[in-house]
Amino acid sequence: MIYLLEDDNNIRNFVTYALNTSGLDCQGFERPSAFWRAVNGKTPDLILLDIMLPEEDGLSVLDKLRHRPDTRSLPIMMLTAKSTEYDKVIGLDAGADDYVTKPFGTMELIARVKALLRRTRPATEDREYSLGELVVNPSKHIVTVSGTAITLTLKEFELLTYLFKNRGNVLTRDQILQEIWGYEFDGENRTVDVHIRTLRSKLGECGELIETVRGIGYRIGGSI
Repeated sequence: MIYLLEDDNNIRNFVTYALNTSGLDCQGFERPSAFWRAVNGKTPDLILLDIMLPEEDGLSVLDKLRHRPDTRSLPIMMLTAKSTEYDKVIGLDAGADDYVTKPFGTMELIARVKALLRRTRPATEDREYSLGELVVNPSKHIVTVSGTAITLTLKEFELLTYLFKNRGNVLTRDQILQEIWGYEFDGENRTVDVHIRTLRSKLGECGELIETVRGIGYRIGGSI
């Protein structure tokens, strides 16, 4: 189930119709109060979130979602008219997994939604990755630093796991975008940099394990 919080009736009806007719189950909400009642009743698989809303703004809603145990790891996509790079960085820094600006194409939106949903499937691998005090367990979706559990967004977790799977290899921004987001970002490589920055911050003392290779991309672990 996908929840859409959007106060514009035309956009809400259009997006809900587009997703439902593409085989996805979507329910729209005009106000945060109705949205919260639905979330308390049933946790969705993905959330589409506008920023400019009545009652409370979308960034406030995003912050609350990221602090709830039942929704902190849910994929969340911002769907908003606020289109400057600064607005995008603010949304991604706040914990959004993707940021789509209005107006948007129907096929692009559906592709982005499906890309996020594909990554909600539980990991089946049993391998555990470790480097220094940093441990990542994909099957249990657990990250620890010096034995303390670290809370990451879905995209942050996938990014860290992808780096570990390619330990010692330099991954370009384009490779990361294609693997983690599942489509081209039309050169908006700032998205990768923002996620790397927030990931390093959350990992604390282990954040420096993620190396920047100037002009190319990122790697973890140096040479194998």
